[in-house]
Amino acid sequence: METLVDEAHAEGATWADVALRHAPALFRLAVMLTGSRADAEDLLQSCLERAGRHGDRIASMAAPAAYLRRVLVNEHLSRGRRLMRRVREVSAESAPEPSTPASIDAIDHRDEAWRWLATLPRQQRAVLVLRFYEDLPDDEIAGILGCSRVTVRSNASRGLASLRARLTTTEPS
Repeated sequence: METLVDEAHAEGATWADVALRHAPALFRLAVMLTGSRADAEDLLQSCLERAGRHGDRIASMAAPAAYLRRVLVNEHLSRGRRLMRRVREVSAESAPEPSTPASIDAIDHRDEAWRWLATLPRQQRAVLVLRFYEDLPDDEIAGILGCSRVTVRSNASRGLASLRARLTTTEPS
């Protein structure tokens, strides 16, 4: 995980250097937020395009990773407000072939977790991903989402309650 203060920040870093250095971590976050590699690629591209307009300023920041994370999450949340859900087609060639029954079970559980996360509103999903995947405290999540700590805790509580309710009503497999 990247820290908020970028130890690798160099004085003469360019926007290209900053974007290349932080793109892998931002992509992982985008996958967690969207649940789809293709949507994550689109989200990351939009984020870097938007941030690139101020690339020199971002490159000179002490913590560009924190700023880019916030841009990515805000872009994800705003997409939900302006885009309709779209149908995703998956070709047989792009799907990985599991080799063992254990890997099939792991994929089934991961897919089920994605389906459950996808049922949550975007704000609740963002809070849970930032809290449990990015391991950020409520203060930082509030800063990224532009809301209060109470709102973060409320969204986390509601999201977890919704997931818990779904878990208790789902038949054990």
